[in-house]
Amino acid sequence: MPAEAETRVRTCATIVPECLPKRWKPRRNSPPPVPSATPFRVEAAVTISKNRVRRMPSRPRWARWPAERLLQIRLCDLDLRLQGTIMEERIQFLQAELERRGLRFRPHFWLSDEWFSPGGVPGISIPFYLAHPRLVRLESNQMLEAEGASRSWCMRILRHETGHAIDHAYRLRRRRRWQQLFGHSSQPYPTIYRPRPFSRRYVHNLDSWYAQSHPDEDFAETFAVWLTPRAVWRRRYQGWPALLKLEYVEEIMEEIGQEIPSIRTRRQVDPVSRLRKTLAEHYQERRRRYGIDDPTPHDRQLKELFSDEPRHAHREAASVFLRQVRPEALETVCRWTGQTSYTVDQILKEMISRCRKLRLRLRPGRTRAREDLIALLTTKTVHDLQRARLHLTL
Repeated sequence: MPAEAETRVRTCATIVPECLPKRWKPRRNSPPPVPSATPFRVEAAVTISKNRVRRMPSRPRWARWPAERLLQIRLCDLDLRLQGTIMEERIQFLQAELERRGLRFRPHFWLSDEWFSPGGVPGISIPFYLAHPRLVRLESNQMLEAEGASRSWCMRILRHETGHAIDHAYRLRRRRRWQQLFGHSSQPYPTIYRPRPFSRRYVHNLDSWYAQSHPDEDFAETFAVWLTPRAVWRRRYQGWPALLKLEYVEEIMEEIGQEIPSIRTRRQVDPVSRLRKTLAEHYQERRRRYGIDDPTPHDRQLKELFSDEPRHAHREAASVFLRQVRPEALETVCRWTGQTSYTVDQILKEMISRCRKLRLRLRPGRTRAREDLIALLTTKTVHDLQRARLHLTL
């Protein structure tokens, strides 16, 4: 190899035998290595020098910083990359799924501030916090959850975003049959949408009945269900109008399986290395967008149920209590109101957020608090449905 080529940028996530460390052993149930004939790429600017891969330090300097100090750092100064992270393995699983489906297409990946696949780019942006456990904890603290933190959740999102990427790569949305089944991609994206939980025209992959929000999301969700291993979608969606969409996806994937994509750009949109905003500014913008800090009509009832008095400061946080009783509360309220778990969970999430914001604590009498919570949640669910408050933010 010429000396000038020793420091070139390589496609670093292609795991083939010659790239594997000598002591590498496959994990249980791990997919076979992706053949070198069909490499997949993670655009992460990894430099090869003296046959060693420059990986992200396992303990970066900010990993032990308190949240207040960590929030003051800029995203570009986190010095993040995909190499050596949990996402490397998850991307490998995704690529193996594409391989098993006989698809030549391989999206490229980069780190940014959220999940998305830009129009005209056959690639996927992964949120920066998934590059390190400390950032996952910060995301959960700031946003009440870290989207895609668990493996199953992350894989569902990756399959969904791959649906967008393959749509961009082959310009599938221009096909007449695509438009007949899913609608026109030119339709404006709504800022909010009100789903129909019992509709059989759409598949279910992500929460929130996301397929109903826009034709592009309908296709991406349908592709994700089709790609999911052991999804048995023919049996699950038998008799549903959504089955026609799944059959169309299978038909079109067989058609384009080994075709070279029309669009092959490796462009990265808003990579984390170019984001100059601080983490504090990032989360302030997101919390305002999703209304996490907005006052809600639950405050008065929550203060009656829990307490912000100093004499209860040593007791369990109300937000922790709500998360603990969440499964039981959802099951009970859904049974009595006839509503879906997602509908009720939206209200419960608002309550958890407000309890954290108001620093509420559990009063003595845990059993009584659980009963009062279920009663309050039932009342709020019926009331909010009557006022048509429930909608989902895009």
